[in-house]
Amino acid sequence: MQLVDLNKPGEKKKLIWAAVLGLGAVLVLWWALFGFDSKTPATARATASPTPQRSSQAPQRNSTAASPEVQNLTVYAPIKYVPSSYSAPEAKRNIFAYYEPPKQQPAPVVPTPTTTPTPPPPVLLASVSPANVYARTADFKLEIAGDKFTPEMRIFVDGRELPTSYKGPQQLSTTISASFIAAPGARQVVVRTPDNRLYSNPATISVAAPPTPNYTYIGIISPQNRVTDTALVQDRSNKNILSVYRGDVLSGRFRVTSISEKELVLVDTSLKIKHTLPMSEGDKSGSPLSRPTPRVDSEDDEP
Repeated sequence: MQLVDLNKPGEKKKLIWAAVLGLGAVLVLWWALFGFDSKTPATARATASPTPQRSSQAPQRNSTAASPEVQNLTVYAPIKYVPSSYSAPEAKRNIFAYYEPPKQQPAPVVPTPTTTPTPPPPVLLASVSPANVYARTADFKLEIAGDKFTPEMRIFVDGRELPTSYKGPQQLSTTISASFIAAPGARQVVVRTPDNRLYSNPATISVAAPPTPNYTYIGIISPQNRVTDTALVQDRSNKNILSVYRGDVLSGRFRVTSISEKELVLVDTSLKIKHTLPMSEGDKSGSPLSRPTPRVDSEDDEP
């Protein structure tokens, strides 16, 4: 029986590859077992002697033979690196950089000091009468109502002691002079003893500005006998010019008491306050007939 048919082209190739693989396997096995070095290692045979001999000289280490590389020591010299100087280009703007606001630190917590409550005054001041007055008025009587008043207690207005009348534990009185209310504002009233052993809560008197006449004194007409002078006043609200005499009352409140070439004096019939109006030109936008004619000493009727 024939195993291989060499007439077929594929069988020849298979046979050749099988022979190459077999030869390669034999070479690999030989290299593994014996190697390909032609020199055979010499095996030194040592002859045993009955008395071992020591060498008189210690074996010297051949440093050159042991490390043939260590012959040029300049190889191990330190390297001196000198960087070359160059100018780096200017850095451009980073498009990824953005402004970050600083973080706000929380405000430190300030401890609130505990205040000791003020004890209530030992004396009660309930009310003052009158509580509202006009400035520049005359002296008036002030009545004070409260509790726990004593004869030793006095009335103080803006820190000034006033003569006090004791009417009982609930009532005191004093007289306020016109100098205390010469200007508008608030006045503080306190009831206490001179040594401040007993004191009351404060009260306030409101001093308001008095009403003033809404007129302008613009002229005077005086006859030759100077018996009845006529004052010309202009109403500031409607610009009308009025002729008034001594004793007339304007706006139902201000009485004319004096007429002169310099000023016009009015007295408030309710508050008894005197107001002085100086002579002025008034509103020049009026007609020529409405403005007064200047007074002359003598008139010549002759042509």
